[in-house]
Amino acid sequence: MTPDTAGPQPETEPGIATAEGGLVFLEGPDGVAATMTADAAARTGQNLIDAAAVAATQRASDED
Repeated sequence: MTPDTAGPQPETEPGIATAEGGLVFLEGPDGVAATMTADAAARTGQNLIDAAAVAATQRASDED
């Protein structure tokens, strides 16, 4: 068996969030799932937006 030297690959498909019973359910690829309170989901969402903005500038810098 050949070891996987490439490491984990970034996901290119977004997760799907739904709300039910006052909770937020996040489903992603490969069975990834999380259940959060509304507050935790809102803070997670903002953290993702902030990190995505930083990552986009890093990628743009790498392409220069």
